[in-house]
Amino acid sequence: MEKAPFYPRVLSLPNLLKGGNHFLFGPRSTGKSFLIRLQLPNAKVYDLLDSDVFTRLARRPRTLGEELAEHKGLVVLDEIQKLPALLDEVHRLIESRGLRFLMTGSSARKLRHGGVNLLGGRAREAHLFPLCSREIPGFDLITYLNRGGIPRIHAGRDFREGLHGYANLYLSQEVVAEALTRKVEQFARFLDVAAIQCGEELNYEGIAGDCGVPARTVRNYVAILEDTLVGFEVPAFRATRRRKAISRSKFFFFDIGVVNALSRRGEIKPRSELFGKCFEHFLFLELRAYLSYRRKRIPLQYWRSTSGFEVDCVLGDRLALEFKSSDEVSGRHLRGLKALREEGKVKDYAVVSLVPESRRMEGIKIYPWRKFLDALWGDELI
Repeated sequence: MEKAPFYPRVLSLPNLLKGGNHFLFGPRSTGKSFLIRLQLPNAKVYDLLDSDVFTRLARRPRTLGEELAEHKGLVVLDEIQKLPALLDEVHRLIESRGLRFLMTGSSARKLRHGGVNLLGGRAREAHLFPLCSREIPGFDLITYLNRGGIPRIHAGRDFREGLHGYANLYLSQEVVAEALTRKVEQFARFLDVAAIQCGEELNYEGIAGDCGVPARTVRNYVAILEDTLVGFEVPAFRATRRRKAISRSKFFFFDIGVVNALSRRGEIKPRSELFGKCFEHFLFLELRAYLSYRRKRIPLQYWRSTSGFEVDCVLGDRLALEFKSSDEVSGRHLRGLKALREEGKVKDYAVVSLVPESRRMEGIKIYPWRKFLDALWGDELI
């Protein structure tokens, strides 16, 4: 049997836990359990997907404290959303005995909407995402744009079957099993539309028309995607004064490969329209992972004016970025950046593209995508 490749993850759990108790959220199959076994070999782990463990603790949550009576090290509660009531006991053990906890989850919906004890600020929040470029030895862009970053799927031979299975697993185990919606076929139709429109502005009424449901239902479905960690919004940058900004958010899925499967895309090839869309999606995922893993509290936004100027990505007041899936960048590609620069709200401006070498045009840095990512992960940009 072929040995699965090892992916060195950027996130260090020992370093993270120096800051105290944590919730670690991440979509299914992103590698949370593997990372715990690898980086925290001495932790006491309770896997709540194990039916025996779940039943024992669900019947009597106080059993946890009794089993940990002699334990002084780290305790891991894997998939805590399966048993939110256990958090009351965790709270008690933190307060009375000073035990340290790491709680993982592939969905935050029950924790955030069920009146659950979230430990009163005694646990911070971190995230594990699919693989980023920094974690894949010999990273190949085209491979990534087709396969995405879910570790077992990225490494698998039949990645298309793996992605199809992942999408079905999400519907059956996250949506149906957790009773997030009673109309599964309707939600599945919404998933198809949302995947096709990934990276576009959220138009609830438009999506509702395509799905044949009320706009309020679409809002609820988008919230389900966010709470189950398979989607995220990129808000609009609205600090401009000379040019009025659009206020709608854009919506992205957590993984390119999953979008490919849901929207039934064929092979992603260079210079195609889909390549450009996937290239932008890829860069947003890299930036999102970087900001999270480096614990930087900088908003990830985009800007579009009502008059039609647009900048793909704005990182707070630090950096504005335009993404171009072309090996040629000319003055016309700088229109949005120059319009935003006139507002004086952002410090630096750059284009990320397929050009072979870095250069500067009209005070704007033009990066090859690989050099941009080297500078980003090397902490040279923000």
